[in-house]
Amino acid sequence: MSTTVAVIGLGIMGAPMAANLIKAGFEVIGYNRSRPKVEALIKAGGRGADTLAEAVAAAEVIITMVPDSPDVEAVTEADDGILAGARNGALWIDCSTIRPDVATRLADAARERRLRPLDAPVSGGEAGAIEGTLSIMVGGEAADFEAARPVLDAVGGTVVHVGPSGAGQTVKAANQLIVAGTIELVAEALVFVEAHGVDPEAAVSVLAGGLAGNRILDRKAASMIKREFQPGFRIDLHHKDLGIVLAAAREAGVAIPLGAHTAQLVQALRQLGHGDLDHSALLLLVEQLSGRGDR
Repeated sequence: MSTTVAVIGLGIMGAPMAANLIKAGFEVIGYNRSRPKVEALIKAGGRGADTLAEAVAAAEVIITMVPDSPDVEAVTEADDGILAGARNGALWIDCSTIRPDVATRLADAARERRLRPLDAPVSGGEAGAIEGTLSIMVGGEAADFEAARPVLDAVGGTVVHVGPSGAGQTVKAANQLIVAGTIELVAEALVFVEAHGVDPEAAVSVLAGGLAGNRILDRKAASMIKREFQPGFRIDLHHKDLGIVLAAAREAGVAIPLGAHTAQLVQALRQLGHGDLDHSALLLLVEQLSGRGDR
């Protein structure tokens, strides 16, 4: 394929996504604030850009994967950013998780610059990014979505157009609501069975095969049982995402009582100094509240 894809942000998610694009035959140019990430991309067969402007100008497709709304605004609206430097007709696919209203505003600004914007946040964590099996929820024009399908299919296993600009971020907010609540319930269940002297691995094996089965049990339970919380998705980021959920729910007048309580638990764990751990570390808070943990 001759299409050049610029990937802006080569972190836990962006780097493996860029690697999968290279494997799929795209020419990939990467930009990251820290140079070692760019050097790793070059070793994987990509090209490195020294500046944001260089990466943006070289690409027919631009993917942004940065932490938060202000970061997307910065790479989009900067003097050397996407709006200023992208070529007419370029596809801009924002895979970050940001506020739906910000996604909509930036999409409108991009269209004024004759760009084709899509908000396409992803779910699946680091493992999904490495495996190329991410679930991608896409907001934007249907024709732009179809044009972006080859790129999206190279990094995702489930790719769905969910509506106009901002819809992708709305669905991602719902995703983060479900994921946080499920992790909390899995954590409570594990502490509960252990407190009764039941082998948690045996418990998980049967729970996963019944109506309680879910992706969190499949992907997170084993490491939770071992108390291994190397971040695939940090508490700090899920705290940010739940802030997006709460704000969007308030704006729409929607009650999310369990989600609001889970957001408080995530915030409490973060304030205890565990923001850099994986979000499955909610188990530590359940243990502490139960008087069973050392941390």
